[in-house]
Amino acid sequence: MTIVLIAVALYLVASGLLIAAVRHDAGRQARLWLLPANLAVLLHGAAHFLAWRNAGGADLHFFAALSLVGLGMAALTAIVGASGRMAALGVVVFPLAALMLGAYQFTGHVQHPAPLDWRLQLHAWFALLAYATLAVAALFALMLWLQERALRRREFHGWLRALPPLVELETLLFRTIAVGFALLTATLLTGVLFVENLFAQHLVHKTVLSVLSWLAFGGLLLGRWRYGWRGATAVRWTLAAMILLVLAFFGSKFVLELVLRRT
Repeated sequence: MTIVLIAVALYLVASGLLIAAVRHDAGRQARLWLLPANLAVLLHGAAHFLAWRNAGGADLHFFAALSLVGLGMAALTAIVGASGRMAALGVVVFPLAALMLGAYQFTGHVQHPAPLDWRLQLHAWFALLAYATLAVAALFALMLWLQERALRRREFHGWLRALPPLVELETLLFRTIAVGFALLTATLLTGVLFVENLFAQHLVHKTVLSVLSWLAFGGLLLGRWRYGWRGATAVRWTLAAMILLVLAFFGSKFVLELVLRRT
């Protein structure tokens, strides 16, 4: 409990420092957020590790998985932001990570999670990393849309200074999608190889939606390479593919675990 509360507080402190830096164009002081953000990420991971050690296995149920995706998003934000690119992403990601961690802590842990062999654990970790990476890409897409919209309307808000130029943001978006697509491909391959009855009744919707999302992200990358897709087209494809992915994983887990009480 103490570790979780400290991590949540540090996430909020990091977010507050980023907001202050954006509002006051703080320059070098803008990097002050890195210390609380990195400490929050470490404590977030430690909270899961200690919970798994006490339970005797990895808890990957709904709120635990949601918290792990938040952890992945926060870690990616810290890595990308440390290089001076898109640090403002933490204004959104860090409060989300704090909320997800709090939900995991206060909604209760699975006391005796079902044991998973290394193959299923590998599949699960690929999935969580893919969702975290592509969720960050979806936030990049939203920021790209907001930036383009503001520039078209000649609305030069202060927050625009916190974002990189359009071309750089777009490049970062597609690089993130490419990494996420590779991880999603590994997720689907390990699912085919290691998950028994992949098209069983309780997995068919998850499988079909995941494949559709994979096709959408792959189509976007192909369109970028072949036809130079960018701007609004890239935003629409990214968000549509991400919606399919959210429905595939968290939509299925929500219905199965929280509505039907099945695992």
